[in-house]
Amino acid sequence: MKTRLKELRAREGFNQTELAKRARVSRQTISLIEREDLMPSLLIAVRLSHIFNEPIEKIFIFDEEELS
Repeated sequence: MKTRLKELRAREGFNQTELAKRARVSRQTISLIEREDLMPSLLIAVRLSHIFNEPIEKIFIFDEEELS
């Protein structure tokens, strides 16, 4: 899974701590997701989708191989 989280965070001018507070997760969680070391839960993905006003599939991109 690829993520655009860091790009979107920069676009909005948030640091990891600010985004973590808005998403109600730890800064470490944001860091792990950005490094693609952690796949977020559906709840966290929905929160991030609302924060950035972007569909989940525009934030988290899966390869076709991952989906089959």
